[in-house]
Amino acid sequence: MPISPMDELLAHQTPETFDQVATSDRNFYDRYYFNLHPMSGDLFFVFGMGQYPNLGTTDAFVCIVYKGKQHVLRCSRELGCDRMDVKVGPFGVEVVQSLKKIRIFCDDNENDISFDLNFDGTAPAVEEPRTVMRKGVRVTMDTSRYTQLGRWQGSINVKGESIEVDYDNYLGVRDHSWGIRPVGETEPLGIRINEYMDNYGFFHMWAPMQFEDYQLKVFIEENADGSVIVDECIKIDSYEKGGAVYHLGKPKHAIKYKSGTRELETAELSYEDENGKSVTVKCTALTCAYLAAGTGYFPNPEWVHGQYHGKFKLEAVEYDVSTHEARKALGPLYETVVRFELENGEITYGMFENLSIGHHEPYGFDSFEAVSP
Repeated sequence: MPISPMDELLAHQTPETFDQVATSDRNFYDRYYFNLHPMSGDLFFVFGMGQYPNLGTTDAFVCIVYKGKQHVLRCSRELGCDRMDVKVGPFGVEVVQSLKKIRIFCDDNENDISFDLNFDGTAPAVEEPRTVMRKGVRVTMDTSRYTQLGRWQGSINVKGESIEVDYDNYLGVRDHSWGIRPVGETEPLGIRINEYMDNYGFFHMWAPMQFEDYQLKVFIEENADGSVIVDECIKIDSYEKGGAVYHLGKPKHAIKYKSGTRELETAELSYEDENGKSVTVKCTALTCAYLAAGTGYFPNPEWVHGQYHGKFKLEAVEYDVSTHEARKALGPLYETVVRFELENGEITYGMFENLSIGHHEPYGFDSFEAVSP
C-alpha cells in the first residue's frame, strides 16, 4: 500500500492509502465522460477516461463521428499507485475549477487525431439518483454520478482537418460516475446464465438538454416488463438565474426506432413541470455515435473498459457510418445528437442516449434479436 500524492490531502475515507478502494470487487471503477457537438448534426465528439484500481488499469478513448466515419482513438496503461495521474498516453484531463471548468486534451500522435478543449459549465453539476442492481445475491451495479451541461471552446484535429470550437456554437454534457459496474475481461456467467434464459431485459435512456437560461434532464431505466428501476426528470436554472434545481413529474417516453434496429429515429418525452403543467418534448435524431463500436462500453474480445493490454497500448480504429446497412451492426449503445423541440417553440440540440438489451415489453421486443419492424 504505497503512499501517493492524494494521501497528502485531508480526504481519506478508509484507513487505507488512496491506491486502495473500500471494496475488493474487481468491478470498481471511477470514470469521466464528455461530449460535444455543434447545434446541428455535422459532428459528434465523445471522450472518456476511467480508472480501475482493483484491475490495475486505466484507459481513455475519443470517438469522433464526422463526414460518414466514426474515428476511435483508444489507449490503455497500467494504473500504478498514483490516482492523481490522469494522463493515459496522449490523453489527459485537467480540473481547472472544480465542478465548473474542465480541460481535456489529446496531444499530437501518429494517428493524426488530437484535440485541446475547455468545458465551461452553464449550470451547477447535479447528482443523479444512485443506481443499485443485483443478479441473484451479487451486487452487479452500485453507482453514483453527477452530470453537468455546458459549452466548449478549443480545437479538434481529425486526420489533418482542423475544427475550431467556440462557446457560441458548441454545446455538450459531462458526467463523473464511480462505484461498481461490469468492467474488465468478461467473467464466466456461472449460475447467472439462468437469468439470461428467462426473459432478461434492460432499457436505459438519458437525455440532457440545455436551453437559453435553464436545462432539462430525463433519465429512465426499466426492466424487461417496463417496470421502473430509476426515473428522474429535473429542471436546472442557469448560473445567471441562481442555479435552482426543480424535481419535475414522472417522465414518460414514446420512442420510434429505425427499421431493423433499436436505434432512435424520433421520440416524445413527457412530464409535468414545476407548476403541474403537462409538457412534451419532441426529439428528432441527427447524428449517432455508436459507443459499442471500439470505445470499450460494450464487451468484446479486443477492447473493453478496464481490460489489461500490457504496460501500454495506443491504437486507432475506424468505422463506416455513411449508410444504414453499415450502421446496423454497430449497436446496441446509441448516443444520438437530436433536435429537441418544446410545445412553446423553444428548440435546442443535445444528446439522447439509448440502450435496450434483450426483452422489453413496452416496445414489443420479445428476444435478444428482436428489432423494430
